[in-house]
This record gives sequence, C-alpha cells and structure tokens, in this order.
Amino acid sequence: MPGLYFDQLSVGQLFRHVLRRTVTETDNVWFSAITHNPSLLHLDEDYCREQTEFGRRIVNSAFTLALMVGISVGDTTLGTAIANLGWDEVRFPKPLFHGDTVRVETEVAELRESRSRPNAGIVTFVHRAYNQHGDLVASCRRTGLQLKSPADAAEA
Repeated sequence: MPGLYFDQLSVGQLFRHVLRRTVTETDNVWFSAITHNPSLLHLDEDYCREQTEFGRRIVNSAFTLALMVGISVGDTTLGTAIANLGWDEVRFPKPLFHGDTVRVETEVAELRESRSRPNAGIVTFVHRAYNQHGDLVASCRRTGLQLKSPADAAEA
C-alpha cells in the first residue's frame, strides 16, 4: 500500500493502522542481541522475576519504538518519504511484554513547506502504540521530509 504525498496530508488527520503485531520472545531476544544490548531486563527471566517490579522480562524499548513507527509506514510514508529527520518526545509509559499485541495510531501534528526543496514538505507525525488492553505503551513525535505529489511539485 503506497504512502501519501505531503499535499495529501492535513493537520489533525488520524490513521488507525489496521496492521497489528503480537510481540514474541524471539523478537525481543533477537533484537536485543543484534543491537548488543545485554540488559537483564530483556534477557534474564529469573532476574526479572526475583528482582524487578515487572516479575518477567520486558520488551526492549528500542524494538517497541521501531515496531510502532514501522507499523505506520504503509499508510503514511511508503514510497513518499525522502528522509526521516528525527524522533522527539519518545515515551514508554507502560512496559510491553512477550505475548502483547500492539496496535498503532498516527496523527499528523504539523506540516510546513520545505524552504530548500520545492518538491517536498516537512511533516510531523505523532505515533501512539497500545497493547491489547488499550494501555499506551509508547509514543513519539517523528519529523520527516515527504515528497509532494508530482502534479503539486511541478507547480512549485
């Protein structure tokens, strides 16, 4: 499914992404291993059961962030993004656990014309991820450089 061009977006536009994902132990261990993150919170069940308030391993927050943004791509930026410019206000208000199912919504927060690229605009998305209970488990503001539709870019 293709993403949208800059001129097809509007401030306040809300995407409730249909794609959902149940997070597995393999996802968490694999992601932690390939990113060289040896935190006991992600890898040691006994430690978490005995010495943390969670009582079990929690999912690596960098994986949660990547999954949240990744789920949004098909509806928003697939084939229309030039570059990701940054992530701000990244938050993880509740932990994500193995077996949790993530759903994501994305809101267009800001739009502005690019001053240096007439064929593009800058868009700020707010992404929010929820578990199967409706608990907010992650959020962030993501700013990107987005192509304008070919017709709109030609007029610029």
